[in-house]
Amino acid sequence: MSDKAHSSADDSTLVRAAQDGDMGAFEELVARHRDKIYARAYSMMRNEEEAIDLSQEAWVKAWQRLKQFHGESSFATWMTRITINLCLDQLRRQKRQRSESIEAMDEESGGVERQMPVVTVNPTEGLERGELRQRIDQALSQLSYAHRTVIVLHEFEEMEYKQIAKTMGCSIGTVMSRLFYARRKMAALLADLKKPE
Repeated sequence: MSDKAHSSADDSTLVRAAQDGDMGAFEELVARHRDKIYARAYSMMRNEEEAIDLSQEAWVKAWQRLKQFHGESSFATWMTRITINLCLDQLRRQKRQRSESIEAMDEESGGVERQMPVVTVNPTEGLERGELRQRIDQALSQLSYAHRTVIVLHEFEEMEYKQIAKTMGCSIGTVMSRLFYARRKMAALLADLKKPE
């Protein structure tokens, strides 16, 4: 397959060529999707270096597991799942007991969030507007590991509760509770960020 053929081929054609050992086809897939994969890693890790390392690792894993990809979903979705799992593994390794116990206390007492109306935050809407993207980014970075992850998986990846529970290794009830608090916190943070300095 020539470079020109690579650039005009669709993802599934490139995947088939790459599965047959065509490295150029795989490089074209990397070029097409690396920004999205990096952005997803960054949205979960909130750290540039870690996001770069983990997205690189995701591409290495993808190449190693390419024969296992049978096209049940799009290549982009498959890649995103690999990236999310790597990020979750890394976050679990980093997770400190302290932040978890603070979050538990916070959820029990309810605090200010209990009086807040529930606002569905859809971070994928209007992301072209740089300012909104910046605000969402800022708000996400202030959430705890568990709250940020559940928002990313539900709102960005549109995963169902059952899938999220499996991915995060917790019950569906915990997912629902975390999502409830995460949305309220996001709404409160976004409202604060909208106020003029």
